[in-house]
Amino acid sequence: MIKINKLVDCVGEFCPVPLVKAQIQYKKLKPGESITIVTDHSCTSQNLKDAFKKLSCELKVEEESGIWQITITKRA
Repeated sequence: MIKINKLVDCVGEFCPVPLVKAQIQYKKLKPGESITIVTDHSCTSQNLKDAFKKLSCELKVEEESGIWQITITKRA
């Protein structure tokens, strides 16, 4: 299966905007595909973890120089 990764730039946007954008894009994913949310707000990663914990997905959080990349991959 081809793994598609969509980038969602949320730098400068406050919660709940990144969460809402992530939820909209997640609904469009097929199993095995992923989205990456890019943000400069540390609270976004925890908000996404809380919101997506009951869904069949994997979350990966990386931070470098105050920029967070949260990748959400939809499982089968």
